[in-house]
Amino acid sequence: MPSIVSDPRSWQKQRKELAGTLGFVPTMGNLHEGHIALAKRAKAENHHVIVSLFVNPTQFNQRADYEKYARTFDADVKLLGEAGVDFVLYPDEPAMYPDKYDVQVIEKTISKELEGEFRPGHFEGMLTVVLKLLNIAQADRAYFGEKDFQQLTLVKKMVEAFFVPTEIIPCPTIRQEDGLALSSRNGRLSPEQRKQAVEISRLLKSSLSDDEIMKKLAEAGFKPEYVATKWGRRLAAAWLGDVRLIDNVPLSEVKKDKAA
Repeated sequence: MPSIVSDPRSWQKQRKELAGTLGFVPTMGNLHEGHIALAKRAKAENHHVIVSLFVNPTQFNQRADYEKYARTFDADVKLLGEAGVDFVLYPDEPAMYPDKYDVQVIEKTISKELEGEFRPGHFEGMLTVVLKLLNIAQADRAYFGEKDFQQLTLVKKMVEAFFVPTEIIPCPTIRQEDGLALSSRNGRLSPEQRKQAVEISRLLKSSLSDDEIMKKLAEAGFKPEYVATKWGRRLAAAWLGDVRLIDNVPLSEVKKDKAA
């Protein structure tokens, strides 16, 4: 089983004594096969792997959403152990925010659109905690899924801007057989909604325009927030009931014909 580390300072001391390369996977827990795929890749490419389990309060728009986020520590550690993970970083909020979030990372352009428009303050919280985690882990490589593509883009920009000596490794989105991107939020969908949710990825790969996909999603019972083509991707966010889903596909997977 992985060794559990709760104190960031003690890990930094331990890291200095660790020989070989270290791979890092930051998560908020409630793990699924997408997270495990990141951990397994990190294990394949490094001598050691550390995974963080920290539900970050500063990237939630509402405290209630933070408090109801599923905490599944025991199950998560079991999955990580089976994946060969060596260390689990499991700090609490006071350990991560001794400054009570007085110091923040702010990006002024990419973070203001798409997710940033609909979730004000989210990216400030995300970038701040990722920088903290990268500084704590002191890993050679950090692994991020492409499902949160805007987040990945911002993390890469931050790492370059602040000369963080950790290589950011993008990893393809892991999907279920019908095409639905794996997400911790999927567990909150009803069986009927679960069948319906795959419509997002299907439409993103269609030849329809962004505006046409917005209309199709609304007709299918979603409450879409955006569909946009940027960074070589087509991205979308939409509510299905009280569950907010995001997805994106590379433009190479978008159909050229006019069939939807």
